Amino acid sequence: MDNTHSKAVGYVLWIFGFMGAHRFYYGRPISATIYFFTLGLFLVGWIIDLFLIPSMDRDADQQYRSGTTSYTLAWILLTFLGVFGLHRFYLGKWLTGVVYLLTGGIFLLGIIYDYWTLNQQINEKNLSLFSR
Repeated sequence: MDNTHSKAVGYVLWIFGFMGAHRFYYGRPISATIYFFTLGLFLVGWIIDLFLIPSMDRDADQQYRSGTTSYTLAWILLTFLGVFGLHRFYLGKWLTGVVYLLTGGIFLLGIIYDYWTLNQQINEKNLSLFSR
């Protein structure tokens, strides 16, 4: 089993979990969006997730392929510097990285898209390295 995601990063993002950050990180965009709009299911779900992070980490490790592109680094760049497009530069997507840099992540809409799709983008990139 690949170790694609980090429990430590999951717990750091859990601190912001009432906004769903840790759930996005572990590839659960639907529940993450619900957390975002309900403040972590009125903080009750957020507290429960403190105990669910190890299983979410195991699920993500099974679902995604490791490779040269780090999920953890990409997620840290997106979460804390997404408006500057640094996660896009890291993924080798230079054109959209420049667009994000100049437009604040396409006025935040691109960042929302990346929260929903970043794990899949990294997974595809890591899988493409093995198919060459």
